[in-house]
Amino acid sequence: MSDKNLLIDTQSFIWFVEDDPKLPVSVRNVMEDEKCNLFVSIACLWEIVIKSSLGKLRLKKDIHEIINGVTKSGFSILQITSQHLITLHRLEYIHRDPFDRIIISQAITENMQVVSSDEIFNKYQINMIKA
Repeated sequence: MSDKNLLIDTQSFIWFVEDDPKLPVSVRNVMEDEKCNLFVSIACLWEIVIKSSLGKLRLKKDIHEIINGVTKSGFSILQITSQHLITLHRLEYIHRDPFDRIIISQAITENMQVVSSDEIFNKYQINMIKA
């Protein structure tokens, strides 16, 4: 089996780094497989910071610990490129959340499989692992 590039959405990323039992064991096992390359979008981290600073997201871990521990947790940060924005511009307006829309655009552009519990992701032409 060749290496897989997985782009983890915000909720799944939080569940993973906080060892939350809401992340299915089967998905955690896939994410922990050494043949998988884990990516988290900078948009995901941005969303976490915004929502936690507004009090809309309660985290078990300190935000500094989460942000500084991204690479320690085995993730690479996927920056937003101009090509991602071009894909976003062409993306059908099904999902209304701007953070999820850029994650979908990145997955399409980079041909990555997405880990998400969000059913709306299924309405796009992406390969998804249901969290």
